[in-house]
Amino acid sequence: MSNNAGNTLIALVGGIAIGAGIGILFAPAKGEKTREKLKDGYNDAKKDLDHKYEGLTSDMKKKLSAAKLDLEETYVDILSDMSLKKDDVISFLETKLKELKEQNSILQK
Repeated sequence: MSNNAGNTLIALVGGIAIGAGIGILFAPAKGEKTREKLKDGYNDAKKDLDHKYEGLTSDMKKKLSAAKLDLEETYVDILSDMSLKKDDVISFLETKLKELKEQNSILQK
């Protein structure tokens, strides 16, 4: 969006807001009723935002919990793989040690 179009959009939105404010001030309803409507609108908007915030917070907690579980599973998998590799290395070393002992016994004769 070009700078000129952005300024035009900002001016348009500002004009709408100012027009709405002036319209409320000069509305035929009594001030008490107008204030009550504004208060109700504010309360409705606040409740809506609170509801959206709670939903967002709940979603984030679920996602973080799932990510934590995935991380824990990955950690367990890595430990398991390391344990298997350790066993493979030990078996390999034991085999090599046996071979070396056999070669040594042949050389000792």
